[in-house]
Amino acid sequence: MNSNTSATGNTSVFTGLLKLMRPKQWVKNGFVFAPLMFTGLFLDLTAITQTVIAFVLFSLAASATYVVNDLRDIEDDRKHPVKSKKRPLASGQVTPSQAKKLLIGLYAILALGFVYQPMIMAVIVAYLLLNVAYSYYLKHQPVLDIFTIAIGFVLRVYAGAVAISVPVSSWMFVTTLCLALYLAAVKRRQELVQTTQEGRAVLQKYTVSLVDRYAEMSATGALLFYSLFVMNARPEMVMTIPFVLFGLFRYWYVGEVLEEGESPTDALFADKQLMVTVLGWIGVCLWVLWPAGGL
Repeated sequence: MNSNTSATGNTSVFTGLLKLMRPKQWVKNGFVFAPLMFTGLFLDLTAITQTVIAFVLFSLAASATYVVNDLRDIEDDRKHPVKSKKRPLASGQVTPSQAKKLLIGLYAILALGFVYQPMIMAVIVAYLLLNVAYSYYLKHQPVLDIFTIAIGFVLRVYAGAVAISVPVSSWMFVTTLCLALYLAAVKRRQELVQTTQEGRAVLQKYTVSLVDRYAEMSATGALLFYSLFVMNARPEMVMTIPFVLFGLFRYWYVGEVLEEGESPTDALFADKQLMVTVLGWIGVCLWVLWPAGGL
C-alpha cells in the first residue's frame, strides 16, 4: 500500500515537473526554423541538424524561464482563476524545492550546450537574461512588458539564423517583431477581460481599448511588412499573403469571441481553422521555396 502510494506520488511529481517545463509551449520555438525555410536550405542536412539543435536548446531555455517565472509568481498565480489550478507550483503539485532542482538540471544541460554550440548559446544566454529581467522587473512595466515578450520571438529567429550562419534580413526582423507584438497585445487583452485585473499587477495600468489599439497597429505592421517582403524579395510567395491575413483575423476572433487568446499556443491547438491556416502557410512556403532540382 505504501509502495503504491509512493509510486503514485512520484508519478504526480514527475507529471508536475513536466507541466512546469510546458513542452506544449515549445511550438513557439518553431520561429527558430524561419531562417532555414526562407533561405531554401531545408534540404541541407547540416543546416537541418544545426537548426534542430538550436530548437532543442531554445526549448530547454524556454522551460528554464517558465520555472523561474513560476517560482517568482507563485502568489500571483494562486489568485488567477486558471493558473491557480493548472500551474504545478500554484496548485501545490510541485514544491519550490523540486522546481529549483529541475531548474539546476536545465541550466546544467544548457551549460554543456555552450561547449558545443557557443554561438547559438550566446543568443540563448541573451534570451535567459532578458527573461530574468522580465520575471523580476520588466513584466511590471506597461509597454516594456509587451516588447520584452516580442523580443523573445525575435531572438528565436536570430538563433535560427546563427545556427545556419546566415544574416537575419531586415524584413524578417521587423515582421517577426510586429507579429509578436500583436500576439502579446492580444494576450494582455484576454488577461484583462478574463481576470478583471487580478493576478497580474501590470494589468491595472492597461485598458482593453488601449491594448486593442496596440494589437491593431501591430497586426497592420506585420501584414504590411510581410507583404512588402513578399512582393519585393519573394514574389513567388504572394499566395501566402491570404494565409497571413486570415490567420490574423482568425486569431483575433478566437481571442475575443471564443476567449482563447490568453495563450497563443492554446489558441492554436484549440482552433482547427487556425491550425489549418498555419499548416497551409507552411506547406505553401515549402512548395514555392523548394530548391530547383530538389526531391
